Amino acid sequence: MKITIITVGKLKEKYLKQGIEEYVKRLSPYAKVEVVEVADEKAPENLSEAQMLEVKQKEGERILSKINPDSYVITLEIDGQQLTSEKLAKKMDDLATYGKSKVAFVIGGSLGLSDEVLQRRDFGLSFSKMTFPHQLMRLVLVEQIYRAFKINRGEPYHK
Repeated sequence: MKITIITVGKLKEKYLKQGIEEYVKRLSPYAKVEVVEVADEKAPENLSEAQMLEVKQKEGERILSKINPDSYVITLEIDGQQLTSEKLAKKMDDLATYGKSKVAFVIGGSLGLSDEVLQRRDFGLSFSKMTFPHQLMRLVLVEQIYRAFKINRGEPYHK
Protein backbone atom coordinates (compact mmCIF):
# COMPACT_ATOMS: atom_id res chain seq x y z
CA MET A 1 0.00 0.00 0.00
CA LYS A 2 1.19 3.52 -0.81
CA ILE A 3 0.02 6.15 1.66
CA THR A 4 0.44 9.85 1.00
CA ILE A 5 -0.23 12.37 3.73
CA ILE A 6 -0.86 15.74 2.11
CA THR A 7 -0.70 18.60 4.54
CA VAL A 8 -0.72 22.38 4.47
CA GLY A 9 2.26 24.24 5.91
CA LYS A 10 5.81 23.47 6.94
CA LEU A 11 6.43 21.55 10.12
CA LYS A 12 8.88 23.48 12.29
CA GLU A 13 8.63 21.73 15.66
CA LYS A 14 11.53 19.30 16.04
CA TYR A 15 9.68 17.01 18.48
CA LEU A 16 6.79 16.55 16.02
CA LYS A 17 9.18 15.89 13.12
CA GLN A 18 10.98 13.24 15.19
CA GLY A 19 7.73 11.53 16.18
CA ILE A 20 6.48 11.45 12.59
CA GLU A 21 9.82 10.14 11.31
CA GLU A 22 9.71 7.38 13.92
CA TYR A 23 6.24 6.19 12.89
CA VAL A 24 7.04 6.43 9.17
CA LYS A 25 10.08 4.22 9.87
CA ARG A 26 7.94 1.75 11.84
CA LEU A 27 5.46 1.67 8.94
CA SER A 28 8.10 0.80 6.33
CA PRO A 29 7.57 -3.00 6.55
CA TYR A 30 3.84 -2.50 5.88
CA ALA A 31 3.48 0.44 3.50
CA LYS A 32 5.32 3.17 1.66
CA VAL A 33 4.43 6.43 3.41
CA GLU A 34 5.16 9.85 2.01
CA VAL A 35 4.41 13.16 3.70
CA VAL A 36 3.83 15.96 1.19
CA GLU A 37 3.74 19.54 2.42
CA VAL A 38 2.06 22.25 0.38
CA ALA A 39 2.59 25.92 1.15
CA ASP A 40 0.10 27.63 3.38
CA GLU A 41 -1.37 30.88 2.15
CA LYS A 42 -0.16 33.91 4.06
CA ALA A 43 -3.08 35.82 5.49
CA PRO A 44 -3.70 38.58 8.04
CA GLU A 45 -5.29 37.75 11.39
CA ASN A 46 -8.75 39.24 10.82
CA LEU A 47 -10.00 37.85 7.52
CA SER A 48 -13.30 38.61 5.88
CA GLU A 49 -15.44 35.67 4.74
CA ALA A 50 -14.32 36.29 1.13
CA GLN A 51 -10.64 36.37 2.13
CA MET A 52 -11.02 33.09 4.08
CA LEU A 53 -12.61 31.49 1.05
CA GLU A 54 -9.77 32.71 -1.16
CA VAL A 55 -7.11 31.34 1.22
CA LYS A 56 -8.85 27.94 1.37
CA GLN A 57 -9.20 27.85 -2.42
CA LYS A 58 -5.51 28.59 -3.02
CA GLU A 59 -4.45 25.97 -0.49
CA GLY A 60 -7.02 23.59 -1.99
CA GLU A 61 -5.55 23.97 -5.48
CA ARG A 62 -2.13 23.06 -4.10
CA ILE A 63 -3.58 20.04 -2.29
CA LEU A 64 -5.47 18.80 -5.35
CA SER A 65 -2.33 19.07 -7.49
CA LYS A 66 -0.64 16.52 -5.19
CA ILE A 67 -3.45 13.92 -5.22
CA ASN A 68 -2.89 11.00 -7.55
CA PRO A 69 -6.00 10.57 -9.76
CA ASP A 70 -6.45 6.93 -8.68
CA SER A 71 -5.97 7.58 -4.96
CA TYR A 72 -8.68 6.94 -2.41
CA VAL A 73 -8.88 10.29 -0.60
CA ILE A 74 -9.54 10.56 3.13
CA THR A 75 -9.87 14.11 4.45
CA LEU A 76 -9.44 14.96 8.11
CA GLU A 77 -12.30 17.21 9.15
CA ILE A 78 -14.24 18.02 12.31
CA ASP A 79 -17.53 17.02 10.69
CA GLY A 80 -16.18 13.73 9.32
CA GLN A 81 -17.07 10.29 10.62
CA GLN A 82 -15.47 9.24 13.88
CA LEU A 83 -13.98 5.74 13.90
CA THR A 84 -12.39 3.58 16.54
CA SER A 85 -8.84 2.43 15.84
CA GLU A 86 -10.25 -1.01 15.01
CA LYS A 87 -12.71 0.45 12.49
CA LEU A 88 -9.96 2.51 10.85
CA ALA A 89 -7.91 -0.69 10.64
CA LYS A 90 -10.83 -2.48 8.97
CA LYS A 91 -11.27 0.42 6.52
CA MET A 92 -7.59 0.27 5.59
CA ASP A 93 -7.79 -3.52 5.21
CA ASP A 94 -10.93 -3.23 3.04
CA LEU A 95 -9.23 -0.64 0.81
CA ALA A 96 -6.26 -2.97 0.26
CA THR A 97 -8.56 -5.95 -0.34
CA TYR A 98 -10.62 -4.12 -2.96
CA GLY A 99 -7.68 -2.78 -4.94
CA LYS A 100 -7.36 0.70 -3.48
CA SER A 101 -3.63 0.47 -2.88
CA LYS A 102 -3.07 4.25 -3.08
CA VAL A 103 -4.54 6.20 -0.19
CA ALA A 104 -4.16 9.94 0.32
CA PHE A 105 -4.90 11.47 3.71
CA VAL A 106 -5.44 15.23 3.56
CA ILE A 107 -4.90 17.64 6.46
CA GLY A 108 -5.97 21.20 5.70
CA GLY A 109 -4.56 24.43 7.00
CA SER A 110 -5.80 26.48 9.93
CA LEU A 111 -8.96 27.53 8.04
CA GLY A 112 -9.85 24.02 6.94
CA LEU A 113 -10.37 22.55 3.47
CA SER A 114 -11.81 24.10 0.33
CA ASP A 115 -15.09 22.88 -1.13
CA GLU A 116 -13.15 21.50 -4.11
CA VAL A 117 -11.03 19.28 -1.85
CA LEU A 118 -14.13 18.15 0.07
CA GLN A 119 -15.80 17.23 -3.23
CA ARG A 120 -12.76 15.11 -4.19
CA ARG A 121 -12.76 13.12 -0.96
CA ASP A 122 -13.96 9.54 -0.78
CA PHE A 123 -14.27 9.60 3.01
CA GLY A 124 -14.27 12.31 5.67
CA LEU A 125 -12.58 11.27 8.91
CA SER A 126 -12.85 13.04 12.26
CA PHE A 127 -10.58 12.30 15.19
CA SER A 128 -12.70 14.40 17.51
CA LYS A 129 -15.17 17.26 17.67
CA MET A 130 -12.30 19.22 19.20
CA THR A 131 -9.99 21.36 17.10
CA PHE A 132 -6.33 20.30 16.98
CA PRO A 133 -3.34 22.11 15.52
CA HIS A 134 -2.90 20.71 12.01
CA GLN A 135 0.81 20.13 12.72
CA LEU A 136 -0.04 17.88 15.68
CA MET A 137 -2.61 15.98 13.60
CA ARG A 138 0.19 14.72 11.35
CA LEU A 139 1.69 12.85 14.27
CA VAL A 140 -1.65 11.57 15.55
CA LEU A 141 -2.61 10.41 12.05
CA VAL A 142 0.62 8.56 11.30
CA GLU A 143 0.42 6.85 14.71
CA GLN A 144 -3.13 5.69 13.99
CA ILE A 145 -2.12 4.39 10.55
CA TYR A 146 0.68 2.42 12.21
CA ARG A 147 -1.76 1.12 14.84
CA ALA A 148 -4.16 0.06 12.05
CA PHE A 149 -1.49 -2.06 10.37
CA LYS A 150 -0.54 -3.67 13.71
CA ILE A 151 -4.23 -4.47 14.41
CA ASN A 152 -4.74 -5.94 10.94
CA ARG A 153 -1.71 -8.19 11.32
CA GLY A 154 -2.66 -9.29 14.81
CA GLU A 155 0.63 -7.96 16.12
CA PRO A 156 0.95 -6.63 19.67
CA TYR A 157 0.84 -2.89 20.20
CA HIS A 158 0.13 -1.02 23.42
CA LYS A 159 -3.44 0.04 24.05
